[in-house]
This record gives sequence, structure tokens and C-alpha cells, in this order.
Amino acid sequence: MLPRTYDNQVCSVARALEAIGDRWTMLVIRDAFRGVSRFEDFQKRLGIARNVLADRLNRLVDEGILTKKAYQERPERFEYRLTEKGLDLFPVLMSLMKWGDRHAPDEAGPPLVVLHRGCGGEIDARLRCDRCGESITALNAEARQPVPSAG
Repeated sequence: MLPRTYDNQVCSVARALEAIGDRWTMLVIRDAFRGVSRFEDFQKRLGIARNVLADRLNRLVDEGILTKKAYQERPERFEYRLTEKGLDLFPVLMSLMKWGDRHAPDEAGPPLVVLHRGCGGEIDARLRCDRCGESITALNAEARQPVPSAG
């Protein structure tokens, strides 16, 4: 059986997995990139158990990937936003998405496309715009459902 932590591993990948290495955490991060910021919205979109979601959000805040800010006092409710450290996960998430589109495709095609806000071109495997060649970042990207092709 694998240990629950990677403490004995002298490896940057292992250290990164300590922070973001389970499926719920990556899906929370994915939804944060899509603009989800409130507990109830994460829970509704993901269908995740409330205690698991609370644990993942708290861990992401502790890791400095998300910030937590109260938006309501009674009952106390919070918004969660990506920090600079969290925004740095954009290439990781896009690479996973592109890998999934290629190696675990859906019959209907990719469920989302990521477009360059500057010119509308699509992100390629190198995280560049396939139209103008500019690097795509979290700040100049927009995710949309693909337009069905006529045919």
C-alpha cells in the first residue's frame, strides 16, 4: 500500500502532488479557473460531498493556491479566488485538458475549447494561440463549449 504522503520522496513532482494531487482538488481548481468562487456553487457543479469539498478548499487556502474572503456575515460565507500561485497552475490544467482530449476523448469531441481573447484562436498543445502564436495565459484565455461543425 502506498503511503498517504510523499515525505520520503526527494522530488518536485511528489511535492506538487502533496498540494494538488487528487482528483477533487484538480476539479476544484478547474472550476475556480471557470469563475466559480462560492462553496455552494463548487458543491453543486462537482457533486462532491460537503466535508470533502471543505477539506479541499481549506487545503488549497493553506497552500496559498486560493484566498478565502468573507462575503456574508450571518451565516458566515466565503468566496475562494485563485492567487498568483493558483494562476500559475493554468499551464498544468491546460496540459491535462489537452492530454485528456487526445488520449481519453469523448465521442462528441472536446467538451470545452480554450480561446485567445485577443483574436479568438484556439489554444494549442504548446499553450499558444493557433491563429496568432501568442502565449495563452489564464489572463487572456476564455473557455467555451465548441461550436458544432456543419456537415
